Amino acid sequence: MNSETTHDDHHHGAPKGLTRWLFTTNHKDIGSLYLWFSFIMLLLGGTYAMGIRAELMQPGIQYFDPETFNMLTTMHGLIMVFGAIMPAFVGLANWLIPMMIGAPDMALPRMNNWSFWILPVAATMLLIASPAFGWTFYAPLSTEYSGGIAFFVFAVHLLGFSSIMGSINIIATILNMRAPGMTLMKMPLFVWTWLITAFLLIAVMPVLAGAVTMMLTDHYFGTAFFKAAGGGDPVLFQHVFWFFGHPEVYIMILPAFGIVSHIIPTFSRKKLFGYTSMVYATASIAFLSFIVWAHHMFTVGMPVAGELFFMYATMLIAVPTGVKVFNWVSTMWRGAMTFETPMLFSIAFVFLFTLGGFSGLMLAITTADFQYHDTYFVVAHFHYVLVTGSLFTIIAAAYYWLPKWTGNMYNEGLGKWHFWLSTISVNVTFFPMHFTGLAGMPRRYADYPLQFADFNFISSIGAFVFGLSQLLFLYIVIACIRSKKAEDKATDQVWEGAEGLEWEIPSPAPYHTFATPPEIK
Repeated sequence: MNSETTHDDHHHGAPKGLTRWLFTTNHKDIGSLYLWFSFIMLLLGGTYAMGIRAELMQPGIQYFDPETFNMLTTMHGLIMVFGAIMPAFVGLANWLIPMMIGAPDMALPRMNNWSFWILPVAATMLLIASPAFGWTFYAPLSTEYSGGIAFFVFAVHLLGFSSIMGSINIIATILNMRAPGMTLMKMPLFVWTWLITAFLLIAVMPVLAGAVTMMLTDHYFGTAFFKAAGGGDPVLFQHVFWFFGHPEVYIMILPAFGIVSHIIPTFSRKKLFGYTSMVYATASIAFLSFIVWAHHMFTVGMPVAGELFFMYATMLIAVPTGVKVFNWVSTMWRGAMTFETPMLFSIAFVFLFTLGGFSGLMLAITTADFQYHDTYFVVAHFHYVLVTGSLFTIIAAAYYWLPKWTGNMYNEGLGKWHFWLSTISVNVTFFPMHFTGLAGMPRRYADYPLQFADFNFISSIGAFVFGLSQLLFLYIVIACIRSKKAEDKATDQVWEGAEGLEWEIPSPAPYHTFATPPEIK
């Protein structure tokens, strides 16, 4: 008996100091590390974006030569995808999945620590490499690149290691550590979306590793995978890259679907409409994501049969996505809705993500895509999907679960300011890009003719406002964490109508939860 009590004492609170964060195997600590890392990367990637928008504010070369401008676009894309969006979702998974399924921790806690600490190393290597060949690093641009691509390739491999280890951990946790009575079809939707996302990650990260390894051997060892002169094919690179890249797009949006499926029912005071169809829709999106990759490549000279196949497959993927949007709207229909900050971001997500989906359908039409390809129309499309899609839901999740994490309510008034500043400015930034793109302005150019000047000026102003308003978010989060006021204390339930195991534990969530698994009725 005595040894058990000492063991409990040892496990009671969080250890102190730097070693707590370096050696932690606690899922909440690791979740926090991921979230702070991703926020730092968001600010860094945003700084690159500010550089891009500053250069494009007026025609002519203002601040950066074309080579530096290319480096800014490359690093902005890579940091936002691999440094900001993906780690933020993994951080949310670490914090929430054990609490949602009634598990004491992740299945493989030491591997969890390792999969996080690889990230800062990989990010640092990426920053040292700072390549300038576009974030999709197409051959022959990348294979003929004069800078150090070995560092870049190694960084990508490390990022892949981190993702695969995190995914194995998530799958092992969900499949083996659910509370008794929690069948698969009783799991919260965030857990479902992450289970499916983790399988996607394990399937496609090795494909990316293969692509960059072939790139490396072409550059240093005289192979000719992508060199036409040696009998290779540069288009092969695009096929391999997008076979990773398109599922990757869904890796960055499926967990977002899960988050919104928690927030909308809570603030609509209703059960989620169509839970089962949501699960099946998520699974079918994951399956279809593997057979649409070449819609990024309609202009490379594919056979017509290939173009038609990828066009129809892409249109098909809109069906399960439409099911989800229908279900969210049906959940809100006749609900007793209130509009707290998480709900505002979620509603903005449903509306603006759908808009991004529509422009995606336009890009799916082969013949029309010849006009849109590599213009700002594409940039507008994927920023509507990734900023108002992924980023907005990450912010919504932060507001929604922050009181449970910290034990304090955030400042609702400032949260609404953050929402309106972000939502207005994001549209001012990206909506005009549809028009600059349709008028024929190509992506990734540091300079442009006079006819695009007005829309670019508007986009740049919007971008600066959007970037600065994220500093308000930082202030809100830090103020919430540090608040000592009694009136800021959050209840255990936090939100009236919120359902799930995580709302049954105290606020702030104790360092160790569910030492004995709860019974699910």
